[in-house]
Amino acid sequence: METTESRAQRAPELFEALGGTVADGFPVIHSSVSHTERGTPYLKAPGVVMLARPRTNVAGLAGFLEGFDPELRFPEYLDDPTRLPDSTQLCKTAGQTCYMSFGPRRTKNENAAAYIERLTSAGHGSVLEHASFSFLLYGISRSVTHELVRHRAGTGFSQISQRYVSGAVLRFVERPEYQEDEELHRLFEERADRAASEYEAMAEQLLERQGGGNSMLSADYKTDARKKVQQTARSLLPNETEAPIVFTANVRALRHIIEMRADAHAESEIRTLALRLFLCAVTADPILFGDYRVGELLDGTFTVTTENRKA
Repeated sequence: METTESRAQRAPELFEALGGTVADGFPVIHSSVSHTERGTPYLKAPGVVMLARPRTNVAGLAGFLEGFDPELRFPEYLDDPTRLPDSTQLCKTAGQTCYMSFGPRRTKNENAAAYIERLTSAGHGSVLEHASFSFLLYGISRSVTHELVRHRAGTGFSQISQRYVSGAVLRFVERPEYQEDEELHRLFEERADRAASEYEAMAEQLLERQGGGNSMLSADYKTDARKKVQQTARSLLPNETEAPIVFTANVRALRHIIEMRADAHAESEIRTLALRLFLCAVTADPILFGDYRVGELLDGTFTVTTENRKA
């Protein structure tokens, strides 16, 4: 696949073009909801909401730094005039602790980008594990979440449970390949309507049998009874069913996921998600993610790559 590439400086334009906004330092790219003629809701793109990011207490190092020989001038570390994103500051402080590099000859914050570049290009990515970001991901299918949760190291996941939620929150996800093709789009909407209708009909049938004393469906408590109906009816739902998930990853893991899932050879739906994850991450911290290039494929979709892979 051929691409045209540009440095990550292109990211702000793309972030804005996709409707990205920032409030109190937290980037968000929302996704609007569409409906079939019968009213079945579905989404055409992932939504990414940054829920949490690091907050770093550099001033708290004072008692530690003041405990060394005054000639080392370690407390000057606290007086650096250049403010960094807290995530970069955390990783930089962790790296400088390894070499007790707090004196006047240390790498100053104004050169933090070059410092992080040296670490990632040399594969010294362990310091990146200290900074973590949390996201709400929605408008993604169960196909995507099944792939995403395979990334276990340095990550955490909390995904919607179809056993505990009703059909009232049932939504679907249209793949990119269908959206510009009239016939494929029509077939998708028909499938979504059919899946929603079949789920509702099955739930009604199961409730009737539950009331009639079906031993497999009966339960002593309302919550358990509802769960038994929903866990049985969900077997009808396709992989196109939306599966919102809260996702947390440290920077090292997040970089790896972006590199794997925003690659030109990655599956199209998860590549669309990985692009948005990257755009939110680089908006929050343009230093830790500043070595990436955004590339555009001939089909108009995007890739994200870096020379510093697997840092």
